Amino acid sequence: MSTGIHPTAIVDPGAVIGTNVTIGPFCVVEGNTVIGDNCYLDSYVQIKSFTRMGKGNSIHSNAVLGDAPQYLGFKEEETTLEIGDDNIFREFVTVNRGTVEGGGSTRIGNKCMLMAYVHVAHDCKLGNNVIIANSSNLAGHVEVGDHVTISGMSGVHQFVRIGEYAFLGGMSGFAKDLPPYMLATGIRGVLHGPNSIGLRRHGFNSKTCMAIKKAYRIIFRSGLTRDESLEMAEKEMSEIPEVMKLITFVRDSERGVCPADRSPE
Repeated sequence: MSTGIHPTAIVDPGAVIGTNVTIGPFCVVEGNTVIGDNCYLDSYVQIKSFTRMGKGNSIHSNAVLGDAPQYLGFKEEETTLEIGDDNIFREFVTVNRGTVEGGGSTRIGNKCMLMAYVHVAHDCKLGNNVIIANSSNLAGHVEVGDHVTISGMSGVHQFVRIGEYAFLGGMSGFAKDLPPYMLATGIRGVLHGPNSIGLRRHGFNSKTCMAIKKAYRIIFRSGLTRDESLEMAEKEMSEIPEVMKLITFVRDSERGVCPADRSPE
């Protein structure tokens, strides 16, 4: 199929447009952009310069991708927004490109879904299969692992890391790192144990789920120091790769990790 560009759309001659791309009414595609095959732009979408997009992406009305970072130190450098394949950007989503200080690029992986009014700030790095629900906001330099779910109206502080398969509850705030496989909620997010339902849905077996739960209790609820708890968990379950990922994540944290909810289990 050929590419279809609505007569009211404005597409710069310097844009590289793939095959079977639909660009709807009143869209603006600036120069020095790449839009891969089979992408769909609904009405009033803006694709700003220095945006690189893979195949099969769907961008809904009034989304703005690749605009300049909301950073007072930005000097119009040629930084980028890099988007993979098969992502969905719903209405009014905004994703800013990177800064020189942050490595020069904002990156979004494959098969992510960003629901209406989501904002992803400069230099964020999203993995694959990430879901961010309506009106959630990621500040600059946030890193999000694969298969993470961020519920609606949540906020994530700059430089926070979110580990793979984590689940963030709605209307929550996160100023510290959220380890992989965990579930957290709260105005200042606290851990409520492993994301057990999510892990089972993604095919984690019972042995692995039980090991992650045991590691959580040792690391976050045993009362030991961080170093002591990590050493104990590693000694008892070093043969479980997921537990070792959890331990490494906590050890590498510079901001500190979300604390555990202290109410009785």
